[in-house]
Amino acid sequence: MKWTQNTYHAAYIVFMVFPFYGCVEEFQVEFEDFESVLVIEATITDQMALQEVLLTRTYEFEAEESAKESGAQIFVIGSDGNRYAFIEAEEGRYVSDQTFAATADVEYHLSVETKDGRTYGSGTKVLPNLAQVDDVSARRFTNDLGVNGMGIFLDAKTPGATSSYYRFEYDETYKIIAPEWAPIELEVIEGNNPRIIKTVRSLDEKTCYATRSSNRIILEDTEGLDGNEIKNKLIRFIPSDDFMLSHRYSILVRQYSQSVETYNFYETLNTFSTSENLFSENQPGFLEGNVFSETDRNEKVVGYFDVSTVDEKRIFFNYTDFYPDEPLPPYVDPCRYGVPTIGLIDLVRWDIAKYVADNGPDFDLGPGPYVMVPQVCGDCTALGESQPPEFWIE
Repeated sequence: MKWTQNTYHAAYIVFMVFPFYGCVEEFQVEFEDFESVLVIEATITDQMALQEVLLTRTYEFEAEESAKESGAQIFVIGSDGNRYAFIEAEEGRYVSDQTFAATADVEYHLSVETKDGRTYGSGTKVLPNLAQVDDVSARRFTNDLGVNGMGIFLDAKTPGATSSYYRFEYDETYKIIAPEWAPIELEVIEGNNPRIIKTVRSLDEKTCYATRSSNRIILEDTEGLDGNEIKNKLIRFIPSDDFMLSHRYSILVRQYSQSVETYNFYETLNTFSTSENLFSENQPGFLEGNVFSETDRNEKVVGYFDVSTVDEKRIFFNYTDFYPDEPLPPYVDPCRYGVPTIGLIDLVRWDIAKYVADNGPDFDLGPGPYVMVPQVCGDCTALGESQPPEFWIE
């Protein structure tokens, strides 16, 4: 398949999905006359914090990731006269040079100037009413596909009698215990004739913690709901055989209150990003947000500037809380034993394999001197960080 100028504009909606939604099946395609389009992602909240703006550019399918837009000058400007500058913390990610929180009854807009002198702006946004997260809970259940697992559910109260609109994100953190960790490890002593010695192993490689963030758009509105409350909103489903549940699991659910315009933007974006066929004949083409070029009003710009109230809640649970009499989920690797001889020094030097025990009658796996497993089986730092997060509790 080759894209020509006539079919090019229909691709904008697909390009736009990428920065917001990562789970798109790999698709081999070639492009002609590709146009790089600026992507602006910014949500300013009522939390006193360093606020964030992301600048990237649309990219062709052959590229591994979007190009980061570096060297820009960014301001968020309020109708109360406050002007907040943003500095580039890393390529394409800009954070405010001071902590601040959006306040009620103030209109905010975004101003961006890229390093080539082009300027961009946004529509004005005001802070919506706060909706409180009443409860986040975990329950074992079987989903519509017949898969057993853990569901993460949310209840929330919405203020007033008018309909409210929400977007949800989550960060999940889970404990990892390397199943074949051993108190002794191997080390290469370099020299003309490199040799291997045994040393005492660091405990830091036995237990680790990994964090993943949501990569899909989760929305809800209270239009037509009795009592204007959200009940049992499924935020996350984890199959019971997913290894992240094996020991201890935590999830922080974050709820953004947003305007109906913001909700409609994300709902449309979600429709295309979850479509079975992103290349269907019904593709409408470019989906406009509330950001635009001030230099050239005909220039296409992707993204949305929003101001939102946020509430959040974190929970913890152990696998044995819900599966007390069942075996742990399978590890990410089968952790088969090996007794390598050829290339043993390189396996140790480059941390590709980890020592389990000396080879002997108990194993009888071959002539190699050491029983080894893949690194991920004996060193949890291949999957996470050895230090627990500050919020972690047992």
